[in-house]
Amino acid sequence: MLFQPTNLAGAYLIDLQKFEDERGFFARTWCVQEFAEHGLDTQLVQCNISYNKQRGTLRGMHYQRSAFAETKLVRCISGAIFDVIIDLRPTSPTFLQWTGVTLSAENRTMLYVPKGFAHGFQTLADHTEVFYQMSDFYAPDHARGLRWNDAKFTIEWPLAVTVLSAKDQHYPDFVPECEEIIA
Repeated sequence: MLFQPTNLAGAYLIDLQKFEDERGFFARTWCVQEFAEHGLDTQLVQCNISYNKQRGTLRGMHYQRSAFAETKLVRCISGAIFDVIIDLRPTSPTFLQWTGVTLSAENRTMLYVPKGFAHGFQTLADHTEVFYQMSDFYAPDHARGLRWNDAKFTIEWPLAVTVLSAKDQHYPDFVPECEEIIA
């Protein structure tokens, strides 16, 4: 795997190191040793899939607070997404900054999202499927979110939003002094 730091402290793009021959290729997508060598969280306890029927679907911006904060390893296995993370760690040099990257079945790039980040994505194609690995179990009582179009962040989504859940529509704007986020 090839680890490339993003502009946000602790977040990485991870590309496959392909071993190709006439059959196609082989590549590793997870290795505790390689992640540990880069100082990344190696405890992954849960995997989820998000299937999205329609291009323009937006999911986010989600995070879990306190002791249930999650590290995520995100990969698009069908279609394409514009994946966005926001650094919500008050002690981070990139606090309140965001970045967005395109993850697709074609580029096979993964995004490593440390604890203390909000995460969301917009689908760039119909029938898009996203695969997540997380460091902690989903804890509904600790699940939180931020408004996807909060003026504090001015995220530049690539498409008009065509599908957005009621829950995601009603998240509040970010207010740092009211948030319980781990560093």
